[in-house]
Amino acid sequence: MTGKASKIRILYMYKHNRSFVKGDLNMLEKHFDVVPSYFNIGNLFFLPLFVYKSDVTFIWFASYHAFISTIFAKLFSKKIIVVTGGYDVACEKEINYGLLRNPLLKRMVKFVLKNVDKILAVSEFNKHEIHKYLGIDKAEVIYNGIDAGKFYPQGNKGNLVITVGFISWENIKRKGLETFTKAAKYLPDTKFVVIGKAIDDSVNYLRSIASGNVEFAGFVSHRELLEYYQKAKVYCQFSYYESFGIALAEAMLCECVPVATERGALPEVVGDTGFYTKYGDEKITADAIEKALHSQKGRKARERVKANFSREIREEKLARLIEELRIMNTAGFISR
Repeated sequence: MTGKASKIRILYMYKHNRSFVKGDLNMLEKHFDVVPSYFNIGNLFFLPLFVYKSDVTFIWFASYHAFISTIFAKLFSKKIIVVTGGYDVACEKEINYGLLRNPLLKRMVKFVLKNVDKILAVSEFNKHEIHKYLGIDKAEVIYNGIDAGKFYPQGNKGNLVITVGFISWENIKRKGLETFTKAAKYLPDTKFVVIGKAIDDSVNYLRSIASGNVEFAGFVSHRELLEYYQKAKVYCQFSYYESFGIALAEAMLCECVPVATERGALPEVVGDTGFYTKYGDEKITADAIEKALHSQKGRKARERVKANFSREIREEKLARLIEELRIMNTAGFISR
């Protein structure tokens, strides 16, 4: 759509080195002059200069790094785009999740989102949370983009059910890892695998309640993860709160049949290509998994992700949005 010859310089601010953050960076680098900046104390001194020399400050998550960056961007009359990812606009007191549980942090997030030029929500649910808790209505939904070239079906699928996520006390409840583990006992002839690094001793609790058909794979490489997706018949996402569901969409691209709770943005991702369960109910969950194991919805799941959540769609929308910002501020946008 555009080329670097346009000389739009973007300061790309991020605090978490996640795959979707790297994905946006790679997309924008195709079109613009992008300066990546991982936020830490070491480069805080240089942040005003980075902001001043850029035309747009693009920030992932409306956390404290966004607060500081927004102050400098407003000072230098620079355009600001913030992507909200979930935790930054969540207030889930029941599971102790979300920045907005803290009144001071809530004011900080509200300051950021009121002062940026564009708020990009990763789902309609994410957009609704911004309005619900902060009373801000200017968010625009641009779904996360998943690379169908990196996640694809291959070979035969077996009697395998998987879920992906860091194993922690927080995720046991938020990601429904406890429900996943408990549901396995109702399907003893089916193999269940939890894929993800254990970051605290909560994995010992999961092992203590696990039946013999549950395996904890730990951290795996991209290649190994792809192989799990390709071999599994069913992918499970039993979250209490989910602003999108990256791993869910990756698995669907590999023709896994999704089973999910009807919470957060999960219905937006799954649509009618999978099965739904009640959060925290392992028996109802096991019944839904059994139905998924006997279904043929995998191909439909892949087509849904390709049609609605492709990298190409997100890349086109991000590039167009930045070009529109330039048009809105033609007089001073590229002034150096």
